[in-house]
Amino acid sequence: MTIGLPQLKAFLLDAGLLSEQQFNEAVKIAQQSDKAVEDVLVANQSLNPDDLARLKAYILGIPFINLEKEIILPEILKIIPEPIARSHNIVAFKKSGKNLEVAMLDPEDLKTIEFIKKKAALKIMPRLTTVQSIKNVLQQYQQSLQVEFGDIIKKESADVENIPDTDDESGVSSKELEKQAQDLPVIKIVDTLMKHAILQSASDIHIEPTEKEVLVRYRIDGILRDAMTLPLATKSGLVARIKVLSNLKLDEHRLPQDGRFKIETNEFRYSVRVSILPVLSGEKIVMRLLSENVKGYSLESLGLFGQALEDIQQALRRPLGMILITGPTGSGKTTTLYSMMEILNKPEVNISTVEDPIEYRMYRVNQTQVNSKIGLTFANGLRTLLRQDPDIIMVGEIRDNETAALAINAALTGHLVLSTLHTSSAAGTMPRLIDMKVEPFLLASTLNIIIAQRLVRKLSGEKEKYFLNEIEIANLCKLCNLENVIEILRQEKFIKEKQGIGEVAFYKAKSSKDSPDGYQGRVGIYEILKINETIKDLIQKNATSDQIQEAAQKQGMRLMIEDGFVKAAQGLTTIEEVLRVISE
Repeated sequence: MTIGLPQLKAFLLDAGLLSEQQFNEAVKIAQQSDKAVEDVLVANQSLNPDDLARLKAYILGIPFINLEKEIILPEILKIIPEPIARSHNIVAFKKSGKNLEVAMLDPEDLKTIEFIKKKAALKIMPRLTTVQSIKNVLQQYQQSLQVEFGDIIKKESADVENIPDTDDESGVSSKELEKQAQDLPVIKIVDTLMKHAILQSASDIHIEPTEKEVLVRYRIDGILRDAMTLPLATKSGLVARIKVLSNLKLDEHRLPQDGRFKIETNEFRYSVRVSILPVLSGEKIVMRLLSENVKGYSLESLGLFGQALEDIQQALRRPLGMILITGPTGSGKTTTLYSMMEILNKPEVNISTVEDPIEYRMYRVNQTQVNSKIGLTFANGLRTLLRQDPDIIMVGEIRDNETAALAINAALTGHLVLSTLHTSSAAGTMPRLIDMKVEPFLLASTLNIIIAQRLVRKLSGEKEKYFLNEIEIANLCKLCNLENVIEILRQEKFIKEKQGIGEVAFYKAKSSKDSPDGYQGRVGIYEILKINETIKDLIQKNATSDQIQEAAQKQGMRLMIEDGFVKAAQGLTTIEEVLRVISE
């Protein structure tokens, strides 16, 4: 039974949860945005999600249950497999004899109820709940899996056959290593590590041999965290297994090796980039996990807004020139590039890329993987692309003089070129390219916009408001130009004309069950350098990066730290997180 709008309106007004005007305004927005009215009411905070769920339960005659603080027994939780629970927002929370009580957001999802009934051979009793309740229970799947994984690792590690270690492992034949790579306990350990990392939303897995054990660490939201330690006996088997998966040489222990492989299940598809490096105690492995199920991000969701967003959109509308994204490794440059290409990806244009590696597949985009072993470098790939009648070219990274010269030439000859570069600031791009033998007058002619960025961790739902004290303000004065920050916060209406930074509400991370350190996910902080006539003149005069930055700031460019303060005032992140990332 669905709830009609008149019925929903009558019950909401009768319960005194909102006014008729609020409801009518939500109906208009819902019609324009093609959303459900209740979603609009919750989104604009006219209606509490809890109140809505309770009201719907009352109207439909279904019991309501709040599981936001409940701990579910693992044996009951596992009755509904995690993929089903996540995709259909349904969880089991109580079992009495042959009756199984399940909490769900859509009690009319009869197919799922029927599926669980057949699988569990139990009578299903649906209960309506809140989104937060479902999130809380889904988090418990992960916690029970962690315990389960720990048991698997402990058990399988004990069964691994130990291969005696030598100084350079030259005494171990590739046949012995291959046999160990096919050993069931080793396969289970590697599979478990991978799945565990994916459930933790890790971007990288580090497997590091030490003198007495093997340390496994995961990079989550940009921070490396210890995940587990494995017995030393597993060292050679782990390396051999990962080398087999990546199609690398098993008997090569003295030279670095790079490879890749894919993992696919019903739940996820990941491309894994593997790097193996000889270290003092053996071979260190780093695996980068790239999800193939990731949907494109909008520029707004990446953290771009206001004038910065407008400048980028204007640069994307130009038919030729160069857009550069700068920052250190792991600062989200490639994600920003792909988001821009999503905007540009239309049937009437030919987009071609040269990448190393291809991180995400894009429909209707011609993506070329660099392979230096056979001579397919960025420069060679780019040279060939120019004969493929492209409108838009994306070069994964400008690494050398030849690639820089070809990219500039492509931008000069009627193409829109997007690429990345390793510099610490937007203004530092010019000296870096000039160092690559690019003539200043060519830079002035081709550059449209330069985006410098970093990633800061986002605060999770739980956060604590606070105001800066005098000591904290004095310390901040040493790290940034606080007058500029105050002026920007005034422009963004966080403080009034005569107020100071001490009157701006900032936030601290607060630990919760979902995120122990109070952070979840990441968002970008940006510095957008628009190449206008003033900046072009400075480039041609071979001005320093400081001179270019000073001129750009006079014309309204915000530094990354200033953008970070705005996001801290919005409650997206903390000042400590912004300063940590800027100082790295």
